[in-house]
Amino acid sequence: MTSLTSTYHRDTYSAISPTNPSLNHSGKTVLITGGGGGLGFEIARSFAKASASRVILVSRRHNFLEEACGKLYNEFPSGTEFISGVADLSDEASVKTLWDTFRYKGILVNVLVLNAAYRYKRLGTDVLNMDIRELEEAFEINVAGNFLMAQNFIKQSLRSVGQQLNLVNVSSASIQIYGANAPVEYTVTKSAFTQIIGRLADQLAVTDVQIVSFHPGLLYAEEAAKRWEKSSRNWDEMALPGDFSVWAASPESSWLHGRYVWAHWDVEELKVNISKRLEEERGFLKVGVEGLPTTYIPANRQV
Repeated sequence: MTSLTSTYHRDTYSAISPTNPSLNHSGKTVLITGGGGGLGFEIARSFAKASASRVILVSRRHNFLEEACGKLYNEFPSGTEFISGVADLSDEASVKTLWDTFRYKGILVNVLVLNAAYRYKRLGTDVLNMDIRELEEAFEINVAGNFLMAQNFIKQSLRSVGQQLNLVNVSSASIQIYGANAPVEYTVTKSAFTQIIGRLADQLAVTDVQIVSFHPGLLYAEEAAKRWEKSSRNWDEMALPGDFSVWAASPESSWLHGRYVWAHWDVEELKVNISKRLEEERGFLKVGVEGLPTTYIPANRQV
C-alpha cells in the first residue's frame, strides 16, 4: 500500500463529497470518456450530485451509452442533462467528428475526465512475448487517443478568453509499482500519457487549464468481474474515485496542478503534508526517473 497520508480511504468522505458547496459544478458541462459503465458511470453520478448542468458520456457503444443515460435520468430526473457521444479514441477522424459536433451544437465542455482505457486481453508481465498488435492498440487508445481528446478539449473555439478548463486524467498505480500483474502494454502506456499530461501542465497555467492525474483504486468493475469473484479481494468502493474526480476538477485541488496522486489519500492531510515539497521539488509526484532529480532547462537552451 502506498500512501502519503496516515489516513487511507477506501470509500468516499466529507472533504470530497460532491454535495459540498465548494465542489459545485452548476453551469458546467462535463465529458467523461469510457462513461457508459463501471467507473465512468460512477463519475457521471458524482458530477450529477455536484449539480453539473450537463454530463456527456463518450464510448464506442451507442446502445450501452443510451442505457447508461436512461439509468442516470431515472436517478437524477431533474437538474442535469445526460447525453451520449459515440467516438472511437483510436480513430482520429472519429474524435474530430465528436468535437466538431459539439462546436456545431454550441456545446462548450468545461471539464474533461479521461477515463477510457485499452482493455487488455490477458494478465501478466512477460515483456519478451508481448503481442506487438496489443502494444500498438494500447498506445493508440491510452496515449494517442487520450492526447487527441485533450488537444481538442483545450483548443475549443467556443471557449472565451481567460475561461478556465479542468482536465482529470484517470491513471493507474501500475505506472509506479514494479512486479504488478497488469500487462506491460497497459502499464507503459498509462505511464507515457501521465507524463505527457504532466508536461502539458508545465506549459499551461492552472488558471488556464487545471490538470490532475490520479490512481482510482482497486475497483470491482466490468473487467475485474471477468477475472475474479468479488469476495476474492478487498475492493475499494466506486464512490471514492467517483467523488474524487469531482474534487480534482474543482478549485480545491488547484495546488496539485500537473501532479499524480492516489484517490485513497486524505486530501486535507495531503495538502498539509506535501505543500513544502510541491513548492521546492518541481518533479515531485510527476513521472520521471527514480533516483535522479528532475532538472528543468529553459526553453531557449538546448540540452
